[in-house]
Amino acid sequence: MADILRYRDNEPVGHPAVTVDAFLDQSDAEAVRIEPGDDARDLLPHLDRIALVEINFPSFGDGRGYSAARILREAGFTGEIRAVGDVLVDQIAYMRRCGFDGFDPDSPLDPADVEAALSRWPDVYQPAADDRTPIWAKRHGAAA
Repeated sequence: MADILRYRDNEPVGHPAVTVDAFLDQSDAEAVRIEPGDDARDLLPHLDRIALVEINFPSFGDGRGYSAARILREAGFTGEIRAVGDVLVDQIAYMRRCGFDGFDPDSPLDPADVEAALSRWPDVYQPAADDRTPIWAKRHGAAA
């Protein structure tokens, strides 16, 4: 867990995540792993007992995990959502906007590159799962 990049103040979950099917079949799991093809909405009735959701990206081109994170955040999930697998530095800013706050990539990310990616665009154009105010709302004094 030493290489996990996190944007949370709480202690990381120290036990492995189980599959969605295994999670739904037991009552004591607190960490679940979503694979491509799993439906994040299956977890919505159980959000109160989940501390960590890992979302697997087997390939950087598979974007289904972005939707899973946003579904969970919009449903009120406040636990950690961690991107695992083929996560590239170019994706970090977009993943943060969708609600990811932890990253466990297959290949280490350079911290300076991550910081540059997160600070590259100071303004955004649309509301998302994060708390950034879209530029149009700033311009017109409207709330997002």
